[in-house]
Amino acid sequence: MLRVKKFGIIRILKNIFFLASILFFFLCGPVALYANEDFLSTESHSFVADVASKVSRSVVRIDIEREIQTDEFESDLLDPLLRDLLGDMGSFPKKERGQGSGVIIDSSGLVLTNAHVVERVDNVIITLQNGNQVDGAVVGTDEVTDLALVKIKEFPGLESAKLGDSEDLQVGDWAIALGTPYGLESTVTLGIVSSLHRDINTLGFSDKRLDLIQTDAAINPGNSGGPLINSKGEVIGINTLVRSGPGAGLGFAIPINLASKVTNQLLENGEVIHPYLGAQLVLLNERIAREHNQDPNALIVLPERSGALVQSIIPQSPAEEGGLRRGDLVITAGGNEVNDPRSLLMQVENAQIGKPFELEVLRNNKEINLSIKPAALPGIS
Repeated sequence: MLRVKKFGIIRILKNIFFLASILFFFLCGPVALYANEDFLSTESHSFVADVASKVSRSVVRIDIEREIQTDEFESDLLDPLLRDLLGDMGSFPKKERGQGSGVIIDSSGLVLTNAHVVERVDNVIITLQNGNQVDGAVVGTDEVTDLALVKIKEFPGLESAKLGDSEDLQVGDWAIALGTPYGLESTVTLGIVSSLHRDINTLGFSDKRLDLIQTDAAINPGNSGGPLINSKGEVIGINTLVRSGPGAGLGFAIPINLASKVTNQLLENGEVIHPYLGAQLVLLNERIAREHNQDPNALIVLPERSGALVQSIIPQSPAEEGGLRRGDLVITAGGNEVNDPRSLLMQVENAQIGKPFELEVLRNNKEINLSIKPAALPGIS
């Protein structure tokens, strides 16, 4: 009797376990299945696809048209006798068209791009990602930083990109370049941040003041003005140029922190004012100075230390008025050490126009303190 009861209890327990298993399957099985499907769905696309799909909605194509003056006939192709008979034929207006990229940084319709994309334009047409075309107007340009601001004329539902912090970048971080090269639809290329603080003057652009982000993400012609974004989908730079010839394949972007600063000034004043001293500078360090001093034909003896050596002074400039001379070695500026021309230029860029800017220079092996009042860089509107 006891064995029968024990057997019955075991069978009841088995039935309870069976029913519990069925109930668990129905309650938990679908969840596990759906979770697995979500995992597979997530893994089917890379993080690049995810962030690019979000930011690409704020990337635009910029078509421009400008009027240029040109000869009706190429004078070099005319026979000299015919050219003498025709005389001066003057110039004739001609329409020139170009394209670039831009990124919407405010839902009100503000588009950030390169200055060289929209310089001296008559008409600007913005093509959105969905294909809609709207008119644009240039708010302002800054040739020194190659940045420009364009305003889309009243169009609802615009999506703006989120701006990041370019000061947080490190070499090796992901870099994703977006744009509309050759007038194509939005394209995406992937790379890393190859280097930071690349001086644009070393790339042959002596009229610019830029520390660039270098990336190996492909930046093709027409990508100029498009965003460089990080793995979070934040804009960290504005694509600006590709190096051709020696070092081909190197792409560069303007740090977004600088672009934000320029944007604010363009919105407030319609222009960006850059302080300047009026001195042409070259790098000097111990090795360069030592090699120079060992030359028996050297006209002067250079101090064997690092700094920004004054090569020439612009007449009637703040530098001339402040007593800076050719051959002076600038070693501190505004109380900060100067190891090269770039570090001095960065100090000047942050100086206030018309306010004393303190320099310490070496002249004939003697330390001299100068006070120079920076002026607005001429020729920039």
